[in-house]
Amino acid sequence: MKAVAEAFGYTADELTSIPAAANMGLSCGNPTATAHLKPGEVVVDLGSGGGLDVFLAAQKVGPAGRAIGIDMTPAMIERARANATAGGYTNVEFHLANIDRLPLADASADCVISNCVLNLAPDKPAVFREIFRVLKPGGRLAVSDIALKSELPEAIAKSLAAYVGCIGGAIRIDDYRTELRKAGFESVEIVDSGADLNAYAAVEGQSGCCSPAMDGDNAAQGCCTPDASKTLHPKTLHNDLSALLSKYDVNAAAASVKVYALKPATKGCCGPECCPSDKVESHA
Repeated sequence: MKAVAEAFGYTADELTSIPAAANMGLSCGNPTATAHLKPGEVVVDLGSGGGLDVFLAAQKVGPAGRAIGIDMTPAMIERARANATAGGYTNVEFHLANIDRLPLADASADCVISNCVLNLAPDKPAVFREIFRVLKPGGRLAVSDIALKSELPEAIAKSLAAYVGCIGGAIRIDDYRTELRKAGFESVEIVDSGADLNAYAAVEGQSGCCSPAMDGDNAAQGCCTPDASKTLHPKTLHNDLSALLSKYDVNAAAASVKVYALKPATKGCCGPECCPSDKVESHA
C-alpha cells in the first residue's frame, strides 16, 4: 500500500501522520498536495475510502475547519470512522452516499477533492453538477483521476476488472474538460502528472486502484466499485487485471491527471439550470 501511495505523490511524512489503516492503496495521485487548503475551510472528499485524504485535509484545515468524506460502501464508512476515532480526529465526518447525490447543502464547501474515483462514476456529468452545487461561489475542485489520452486497447476497454481497477471507466481528457465546463466551472485545467500507472502491478495482490485491503466477506468491498466486484471474486479480479497490465502498457493510452476547476465567484446563477447554452458564461 505504501509503495502505491508514494508512487502517486504522498510523502513518507504524510503517510506516517495518519492512521495506517487509512492507506488502502487506492491512489492515483495526492489531491491534498495541490488543493491549497487553508485553516477554517470545509473540504469534501468524494470516494473517501479508509479516510486517507480526509485525514490529511483535516490537518490542513485545522480545528476551525471541517473535512467531510463521502463513500458508497458501508464497510468503508465503518473503517474510516474507526480510523477517525483511533486517530483522535474531531474535525472530520463521513457520510454513506453516492457521489452524484451528495447529502450536503448548496454552497457549503470551499473545496472538493477526490482520488481515483470520479472516473468510475457511470453518470459523470451528474457528479460534476453535484460538485458545482455544493461548492461556494469561488470554490474550487482539485482532483486526482485517471483520464484517457487515446483509445484503450479493446481487451482493457471491455474488461470488468479494468473498470473496477479505475482504468476502463476513464473518459478522454477533452471530454472531461468539456463536461466540467458544461456543469458551470471555469478555469478548467487538466494536467498529466506523468505518474507510471504500471506502479499498481508492482504490488503483490494489487492491480489498479482496486485493492484487496480487507479480509473475509468484506474483501470485495476494498475495490472501487462494490456492485461490479460482486460478479468477480476479489482474487480473480486482481489476477485478471494484473495479467492485463503485464500485457499492455496502459500509459500509452491513459494518464494519472490532476484536475483543477473553479466555481465562478458570483451571486448570480452560472449553472446549467439557468444558463442553458453549451457555453456557460461567467457573470461579473
